[in-house]
Amino acid sequence: MKLIECVPNFSEGKDKQVINSLKSIIDNNENVYLLDIDAGVDTNRTVVTFIGEPNDVITTAFELIKFASNNINMSKHKGEHPRMGATDVCPLIPLQEVTMKECIKYSKILASKVGNDLNIPVFLYEKSAISKERINLSNIRQGEYEGMSSKIKLSEWEPDYGPKKLNIKSGVTAIGAREFLIAYNINLNTTDKKIATDIALDIREAGRLKRDKKGKILRDTNGIALKKLGKLKFCKAVGWYIDEYKQAQVSINLTNYKKTSLYKTFEEVRLQARKRGVRVTGSEIVGLVPKYSLIDCGKYYLNKQKKGTGIPEKDIINVAIKSLGLNDTSTFSVDDKVIENRVGTNDFKLYNLSIEDFIDELSRDSFAPGGGSVSALAASLGAALTSMVSNLTISNKKYIMYKDMHIKSSINTQKYKDKFIQLIHDDTNAYNEIIKARRLPKKNQKDIAIRNEALLQATINATNVPLEILTLSLKLMEETYVVAKNGNVNSISDIGVSSHMINSASIGAFYNILINIPDFSMKKQKEYQNTSDFYLKQINNLHIKIISLVEDKLKW
Repeated sequence: MKLIECVPNFSEGKDKQVINSLKSIIDNNENVYLLDIDAGVDTNRTVVTFIGEPNDVITTAFELIKFASNNINMSKHKGEHPRMGATDVCPLIPLQEVTMKECIKYSKILASKVGNDLNIPVFLYEKSAISKERINLSNIRQGEYEGMSSKIKLSEWEPDYGPKKLNIKSGVTAIGAREFLIAYNINLNTTDKKIATDIALDIREAGRLKRDKKGKILRDTNGIALKKLGKLKFCKAVGWYIDEYKQAQVSINLTNYKKTSLYKTFEEVRLQARKRGVRVTGSEIVGLVPKYSLIDCGKYYLNKQKKGTGIPEKDIINVAIKSLGLNDTSTFSVDDKVIENRVGTNDFKLYNLSIEDFIDELSRDSFAPGGGSVSALAASLGAALTSMVSNLTISNKKYIMYKDMHIKSSINTQKYKDKFIQLIHDDTNAYNEIIKARRLPKKNQKDIAIRNEALLQATINATNVPLEILTLSLKLMEETYVVAKNGNVNSISDIGVSSHMINSASIGAFYNILINIPDFSMKKQKEYQNTSDFYLKQINNLHIKIISLVEDKLKW
């Protein structure tokens, strides 16, 4: 499924009726999904985030821009955030099965329609820009709404679409395709906007103008002002004062969060703040944030604390939230603010059930979930136990010589645990596809052929899921054997339980392979049998070794 994200910024953050109407436009289109709406009173700006298939997103974006043009009057607008239009900017971001090239094409379709149908001057920016000067949004926005009337009369600033003069009520709009951007504000314990601005000039990639000792701007031989580049690449920043918080903020856009991370940005602002006699109190995410950026941040601070990172993903993210002070001005909700948690939140997943609900679901008169899901569950429990033993060993001075090994093991077993958890649902879903194939019509030879092919493919998939459980179980058992030999002896019983769980999971997966393969060709059956035997024997051999170690240490 093709998915793009759209994050239009509207120059209205106070009028709840306007904001609610923008939300309703998205809610009323069942083909797009609202991820976030972030309204700022002092900035007088609302950032909306929604996703969907490209054509649906473009249609909805146009309706939002049209509504904004009719209901937001830029000639009366005031706010802390730089702005130039009722819909100030409307980026399109490729999310799934969409290339940047395709996104550029969609941005031009939208820009053309906005310019022609709504009589709004439109500039293409970022990846859609037609010249280097228009890549950076701040270059386009320079002069803001008030200076735009004269700016767009200049030949070098002629709009890409729409009229060649300012729309007095709606201003101008920038539309373009871009990579995922993190909008990130860092809070200072001062009300002085000048300090925040000074920090912003030092950290942003564009930097600040060079000046002599008397404050005069330095220029090259051509009269062009010289600049001192800032500390952080892929960083845009301004300083402002937010009356709602009674604080100054450094407001940042990270245009490549993988190269300039949240933690690197946060730590640099902390350093710059200390130089000026102020301190950072926390920070906030505007809109949504990719899960990776928080995990990356959590791992950084765990490493600084000399703690292992082989812990559950939720715990790593929680370290990031606390370290960045994301609860400083408002509560940071992982469910609401992390993009991966917002996409597909309505999907039913077995692993989201409580233990009691899962067991109840298992006990009902349906074929799925069944033994395959239980096998994946057993393996995930084994992985969790092995990870626990490694984490208990890392901080024990008695085992300091094995610390690096256990750090690596805890990380690996967490990955296996997460994969097995996913396989709990995958196994049930695979079996449900078999049921769906069986229900296909078989009224004629064509129907029968289609049904047989669908049934075969569904059965192959349903066989490959337990095979994956089996192959991963061997890797997990190998990891568990190493931990058993060099782990905290006080947790040796846990390693024993882990080994039994993994071994049971592998046998269960083997049974689920055997029950599916009779419909395959003899050659295919033999391949699955030989592969399964190979893994099962190795797992069992390791299990015997582990249990021998366990029982020896327990003085059996």
